[in-house]
Amino acid sequence: MIKIYTSNWCGYCNAAKNLLNDLSLSFEEINIEENNMTRDDLLQLSGGYTVPQICINGKFIGGFQELQSLHQNNQLMALINE
Repeated sequence: MIKIYTSNWCGYCNAAKNLLNDLSLSFEEINIEENNMTRDDLLQLSGGYTVPQICINGKFIGGFQELQSLHQNNQLMALINE
């Protein structure tokens, strides 16, 4: 299960969603603006203030750069299949 916390204006959010879509991976998008979440709420939940925050199987991995790194190092699918 992949969850991605996003905002409306975030280019890195779009890049993360595009990468997941390109890999044919389904995900749940939670838009923090539309869900009235504050940055403090996001920090308490994920450990980070910035968007996107990506959670795979209950573990927050960080943002787009971390997602891309996992993919480039052939570690993303192993994490998803845990």
